[in-house]
Amino acid sequence: MTGAWQLLGSLSVIVITKNEERNIRECLKSVSWASEVVLVDGGSIDKTVDIARSMGAKVHLRPWEGYGAAKNFALSQCTGAWVLWLDADERATDSLAGEIQSIVGKEVGGFSGYEVARRAYFLNRWIRHCGWYPGYVLRLFKREAGRFTEDRVHERLEVKGKVGRLRSDLLHYTDPNLQHYFEKFNRYTSLGAEELVEKGKHFGIAKLIFRPIWVFVRMYLIRRGFLDGIPGFILCVLSAGYVFTKYAKLWELSRYGKRSNA
Repeated sequence: MTGAWQLLGSLSVIVITKNEERNIRECLKSVSWASEVVLVDGGSIDKTVDIARSMGAKVHLRPWEGYGAAKNFALSQCTGAWVLWLDADERATDSLAGEIQSIVGKEVGGFSGYEVARRAYFLNRWIRHCGWYPGYVLRLFKREAGRFTEDRVHERLEVKGKVGRLRSDLLHYTDPNLQHYFEKFNRYTSLGAEELVEKGKHFGIAKLIFRPIWVFVRMYLIRRGFLDGIPGFILCVLSAGYVFTKYAKLWELSRYGKRSNA
């Protein structure tokens, strides 16, 4: 992943994977213009690693220590002045690629990082409401200015300096079917409950009852999820269920001390 692009500037892309053979090829193709791709794999048993290596990615095999830790390790292996991080089920559009090349090549604006709008494809529909879109996420940053928090789930990128916004969308090919959604559901709700325990949060019956209701009302009515049709309705219900399950697992942890192996 080298060539004329290196004359414009240096960009490293980081990707964290585990059993992503369905997604990784298209993900890496969408950033084939980058100086390098640093991929950290947490124990794939499919063809993820082979595909990534065949496409020129610098692959590191690591025991799983959490998303934030994996991304910080990947960051430590980057050589580019700028870094873009992607999930395996995300794609950079041509217009986004052009914007990033312009920023990295010319060092314009005096920003240390940039947010990008992420457009999600859920159950064969682009979700444009529910609070999911534009759903700006901080993804492009100067390597020396950024670091990831090491939360168990939903880690954040923290950047020192000014943060701007890009005009183009990042495409997110999230759950193509409900089976895929629920495969992640159990793992993420367990990690979320354990994170609440680590932060000293306590179970309360009001949280179990009212927070899921509020999530549905906010997503479906206030943020107009009803405009996204049946997939939007399903997404709002499942999101409320996610919150309910996370707090139910917090109750289980507080009562029995059981922890997941996620």
